[in-house]
Amino acid sequence: MEYISTRGKVSGVGFIDAILMGLADDGGLLVPARIPQVSADTLKQWQELSYQELALELFTLYIGEEIPRDELRQLVDDSYSTFRDADVTPVRRLRGGLEVLELFHGPTFAFKDVALQFLGNLYSYVARKTGSTIHILGATSGDTGASAIEGVRGKEGIRICILHPHGKVSKVQELQMTTVNDANVLNLAIDGTFDDGQRIIKELFADVEFKHRYHLRAINSINIARILAQTVYYFYAYLQLARRGQAAPVSFSVPTGNFGDIFAGYLAKRMGLPVDRLILATNENNILARFVSEGVYQPGEFRGTYSPSMDIQVASNFERYLFYLYGEDSAAVTSLMDQFKQQGSITIPQDKLTSVQADFSAHAVLNQECLDTIAKYERETGYLLDPHTACGVAAADKLAEGSDAIVALSTAHPAKFDESIQLVGIKQSFPPQISGLFELPQHVELSPASNEAIAERLKSFFE
Repeated sequence: MEYISTRGKVSGVGFIDAILMGLADDGGLLVPARIPQVSADTLKQWQELSYQELALELFTLYIGEEIPRDELRQLVDDSYSTFRDADVTPVRRLRGGLEVLELFHGPTFAFKDVALQFLGNLYSYVARKTGSTIHILGATSGDTGASAIEGVRGKEGIRICILHPHGKVSKVQELQMTTVNDANVLNLAIDGTFDDGQRIIKELFADVEFKHRYHLRAINSINIARILAQTVYYFYAYLQLARRGQAAPVSFSVPTGNFGDIFAGYLAKRMGLPVDRLILATNENNILARFVSEGVYQPGEFRGTYSPSMDIQVASNFERYLFYLYGEDSAAVTSLMDQFKQQGSITIPQDKLTSVQADFSAHAVLNQECLDTIAKYERETGYLLDPHTACGVAAADKLAEGSDAIVALSTAHPAKFDESIQLVGIKQSFPPQISGLFELPQHVELSPASNEAIAERLKSFFE
């Protein structure tokens, strides 16, 4: 398998070089040169596979022989041995016709662990095999940072710096990042939003000379390995339901701010997974929902919400979807992204909007609607939703009538967002791994949200 850039000036890149490149050197995002196809017969053969066995089969489609199968199997087994559930990402019945796909059984209780445990081990493998220097730079709206740090903390040959928006993540998210005291970890709390952090990251990676001099590697979902790892749980959810006798196509309701999680579902569908509908759930930062309904991609005013990991205005994976929406026309994508950079918005024609609405439904969940959904399901089913999952469930309730089966992605354990849970009068018990964080000292530096300030700090950390 080779990888190409959405902007057309990078091609013929192997898998390992793709994960090391992160952001394509022409400023675009890497995608597979072709999307492998999975037949109905193959899906049937995969029905009894464990999560790890399924991940091995799917990763092989995108890696080929570049990593020997036995070594890839070991990487997969090591990555998912840290999960607390034997199924890794189990599907639970919430009510008739609605299931939740629990993605929070990894070490930091968030869905990001599914991809980042694998990517962390993959980086360690590449460092050992090739002698590559691995200096990871990432930005987080809360969960990516903790998962990425957990994936590489203490590992020889790897250093990691994570930016998070100061005061705009939950307390547990902050503690999961900043109580880590390994010498290869640097936490920077920036005076700005996640979008500021994400912009800084992309612009530093786009400075190809700086990127190569300091051996910068990406941990955010601009890294194609993140997307590929997330396709696995869409397949596994479908196969779990198939084992129960659910044979019809499945719809998925996906809380998303950066378009990575739902793009993985879109990719799974393009590979041949029988997906009925992909429901895109956002919060009041609703740029993606407005794009689906109106065909206009334009950031609005930033809003702090009860689902802070989705408090995002500029979705870094959106460009990958544009590439497929425009028939893999890299010149068209380049023009659109240049327009967005210059004018701050993209408007697509009606025929493209029709295609978008065939791919996705969307609902922007208001703050009170999010809280009401948490309270309703705890009262009626005894199941406690975190606020991001609640957005996915609320969107499913609004848009999924008539679907035979719908799976809402549960992206985090509710203990990570107790501030929101308390607002509906619910008291919860914390897992011991989380409650113990409150006793630990924090290790974090405050920083201006500027390229210059971050670049200077990176020079001293990575040199």
